[in-house]
Amino acid sequence: MTRVLITRPLPDRVLAEAERHFEIEVRDTNQPMKRSQLRAALVLHDGVLATLGDNFDQQAFAEFNAPRCKIIANFGVGYNHIDAAAARRAGIAVSNTPGAVTDATADVAMTLILSTARRAGEGERLVRSGLWEGWHPTQMLGMHVTGRKVGIVGMGRIGQAIARRCHFGFGMEVIYANRSEKPVDFPAQQVSLQTLASEAEIVVTAVPGGAETRHILGAEFLAAMRPGAIFVNISRGDVVDEAALIAALQSGALRGAGLDVYENEPVVPEVLRRMENVTLLPHLGTAALEVREAMGLMAVETLRAFFAGEEPPNLVN
Repeated sequence: MTRVLITRPLPDRVLAEAERHFEIEVRDTNQPMKRSQLRAALVLHDGVLATLGDNFDQQAFAEFNAPRCKIIANFGVGYNHIDAAAARRAGIAVSNTPGAVTDATADVAMTLILSTARRAGEGERLVRSGLWEGWHPTQMLGMHVTGRKVGIVGMGRIGQAIARRCHFGFGMEVIYANRSEKPVDFPAQQVSLQTLASEAEIVVTAVPGGAETRHILGAEFLAAMRPGAIFVNISRGDVVDEAALIAALQSGALRGAGLDVYENEPVVPEVLRRMENVTLLPHLGTAALEVREAMGLMAVETLRAFFAGEEPPNLVN
C-alpha cells in the first residue's frame, strides 16, 4: 500500500480521509523536521504531506539520485520552504492548497488593520493591567480607517480578498502593486511600489514568499511611506526587511504595524515585542478548524489523484 508521511498532527477529519487511501505515518510533534528526518521522508515514503518549516531545500533532494518519494503535498498555499525546481529535477512533484486559505487570511489582515489603527492590543493590555481609569475624550486616539487609501502589495487571490473587504466594507480607495494588471469587480488602480508607498495610508503585503520576493520591501520602501501610515504583513516574514521595519517604527515614521509573520519565525525580536504600537499575532492566517480541514483535505485529494494516475490538482512544478 502507498506510504505517506504526514509531518504534523492534523485535524482528525483530515487524518481519517488520508487513512482511507494510504498507509500513513504521522509525526507527533509540531517541530520542523531535522535534516535526518527529511532524508528519511524521501527514502521511506511514497509521498509526504508537509508544511511550513519542513525545509526541503536543494541539499535535501541532491542527496538522492532516485528517491522513493514522488510527491510532496504542501499543507498551505506558500511553499517557499520547498525548492520546487530541485524537487522536479529529482522527479518529485510539489503541490499546494490555494483557495482554501484565501478568506481566512484576508480576515486576519483586516484584524491587524483594525487592531493596529484603533490600538486594540494596547487597550487590551491596559485593561488587563488594572490601570485603566475609565473613559475620557482624548484617551488612546487612533486612526479611523473608513475612507482611507489602502495599498495592496500583491494582488493575487488573497490580495484581492483584502482589497474587496477594504473597499466594500470600509469604503477605502484601493491602489495596488503587482507584476500584472488584475481585473477586479471594484475600483482599483495599479501603481508602482514607490507610488504605493508614498500614497497609501495603510499598506498590506500579500505577495508569496521565495527568493524573488525576499526583502522586496526594504528601507527605501519604508522611508517612502507616508508619515503616520500603518504597515501590515500577512504573507511571509522575509518579504520585508525586518531590521528596516523596526528602524522605521523606532523613528516614529510609521504609526504602527500589524504582523502575523516574521523573518526568522518563530523568533520575534524583543524590540518588536516591546513596542506598544505593533500588533503581533502567532501566524494565525488560516487558524480556523474548517479552514485547516479544507487545506488538509485538498492536500489529501492531490495525493489520491497523483497515485491513482489522475491529473492531480494544484501542482506547482
